[in-house]
This record gives sequence, structure tokens and C-alpha cells, in this order.
Amino acid sequence: MRASTLIVCVLTGVLFGFGLAYSAMVKPEVVLSFLRFQDFGLLFVLGAAVVVTGTTYRFLPRLLARPVLGGGFCSHPSQMTRQTLGGAALFGIGWGLSGVCPGPAIAGLGVGNWPLLAAIAGMFAGAYLQGFLASAQSRPIPGDAR
Repeated sequence: MRASTLIVCVLTGVLFGFGLAYSAMVKPEVVLSFLRFQDFGLLFVLGAAVVVTGTTYRFLPRLLARPVLGGGFCSHPSQMTRQTLGGAALFGIGWGLSGVCPGPAIAGLGVGNWPLLAAIAGMFAGAYLQGFLASAQSRPIPGDAR
């Protein structure tokens, strides 16, 4: 990885973490009050994120010949599968029960919210389990002559 790419990645990560901390998304109790329809402050944060992301994905490829750090613009094809829906449901249930999302959990460590380590450990355990199950599904069955 080039030094310029690394510097840009670190700076954008710091900016993202600062935004999460400033908007209080690093506090599970704030997220849970939003999910219980008691505090709608995060609705503005989420709405702004959707507008910025949608605008960037729509117009940036028209304004730039290529990405600033090289490479090219490409589409991200995806399919709505049973695994996608199951993963989304599991993510939503976990988010709703804990008030913790991966990005804000990591940013929360930066502001000293150490109990989030338990949530991050659970995320790593879930990611490991998903990887294990996915690799088990893709392994050929011994004696299968397909």
C-alpha cells in the first residue's frame, strides 16, 4: 500500500470516528433511545449520511475521470439472497438489543467507552463463525463426483 493511500485512509477514518463521536452514535444508550422512538436526533445524522453517500456515488464518477488514489470506479453488484436477508435480520436484532454498530463501537473506544469491548468481541466471534460456516458450505463433499 502506498504511503499516500495509507495517510488518506487514516485521515478519513479519523474524520468518520470524530463524526460518530460528535453525533453521540458511540453511546449505546443514545442509539437505543432512537430505536425506541424517544429521541430522533440520530435521524438527522442518518439522513445526512444517506444524502452525502447517495450524492457522492451518483455524481463523483461524473466529475472525476478516475478516483483520487488511482484505480477505477466500478459498480458493486449484489444479489438479494436468503443469506443476505438472514444476515441483515441478525445484524438488526443485534443492533436493536445492544445499541451497538461496528463503526461506532470502534470509535467509542476512542472516547473511552471500554464496555464496548464486549460488543466488539461478539462481532469478531460472529464474523469468525460466519466465515467458518461459509467455508464449510463451499468445501467439496468427499466422494462427491460432481
